[in-house]
Amino acid sequence: MTAFQRPVRACLVALMTLCMVSSGLAQTPKPLKLIVPFPAGGTADVLPRLLAEKMRAQFPAGVVVENKAGAGGNIGAEFVYRAEPDGSTVLASPPGPVAINHHLYKKLSFDPTRWQAITVMATVPNVLAVSPKVPAKNLAELIVYLKANPGKVSYASQGNGSTSHLTASMFMQLTGTEMIHVPYKGTAPALVDLMAGTVDVFFDNLSSSMQFHLAGKLRIFAVADDQRSKALPQVLTFAEQKLPTMNAVTFFSLMAPPGTSAAMISTIYKSVSEALAHPEIRQKFAEQGAEPRGWSPEQTSKFVRDESEKWHTVIKSSNVSLD
Repeated sequence: MTAFQRPVRACLVALMTLCMVSSGLAQTPKPLKLIVPFPAGGTADVLPRLLAEKMRAQFPAGVVVENKAGAGGNIGAEFVYRAEPDGSTVLASPPGPVAINHHLYKKLSFDPTRWQAITVMATVPNVLAVSPKVPAKNLAELIVYLKANPGKVSYASQGNGSTSHLTASMFMQLTGTEMIHVPYKGTAPALVDLMAGTVDVFFDNLSSSMQFHLAGKLRIFAVADDQRSKALPQVLTFAEQKLPTMNAVTFFSLMAPPGTSAAMISTIYKSVSEALAHPEIRQKFAEQGAEPRGWSPEQTSKFVRDESEKWHTVIKSSNVSLD
């Protein structure tokens, strides 16, 4: 090798090494981030954390759950919406940012109709929870009591525009009753005041209210789902009590940013489906009052569209707006 060839060869080797390192970095897998647009501790946070434990085997870089709360879930949703559509950042969300908020806010910084559906992890039915201080002993008696006291009975919600608020609006429309809305900042303070008798009624999700119903601290009169809950089978559905269209479930979905490839969506969906098949996961979901689902991306898209249309009708009829 000549004196001229040696430095040329050294440069070529260095260039090839740099290319190999760069290529390796480019191919280094990212962790899968499940962004929960609500605070830690609630059902929306617990369910994806349970799944993440079982999904890590298929994602070598790990599965991470992050909370980005605020503005009714819109802050976390926008973060995911604007993320690189490479399948590394996914929204783990209840209905608000997916099917409801665009009917409540005149302007959003993301378009919920463009989410790439992955699956619905689980559904939890909303329930009619009543303070022990309310004299009614069942749903029929409560409706009679409400009609005899229009505008005097109060109902709590998790906040303006929340599913508990909208479910109460649906109930009043269907029964021709009128209650006073008392919005709270979340489920916990609403439940505290319900059990204390400060408010009378709360359309909560089953997972939050079930333990207090079993302890006798509040009473659940009805389940807003097609079938009775396996977690609370003794409580009748609204349909069994002559309100067949009173259906309101909280669903917990996984959504990818617009532009995410079908292959990546399929990979995440397959991982979730396998995780949901574990008896341990199904048992832990049941403890949360959640029914595991694992619907396909196509089923999820249709379900979310139907839910969006349903809540849009309720919102329009009730003149609910957050702007």
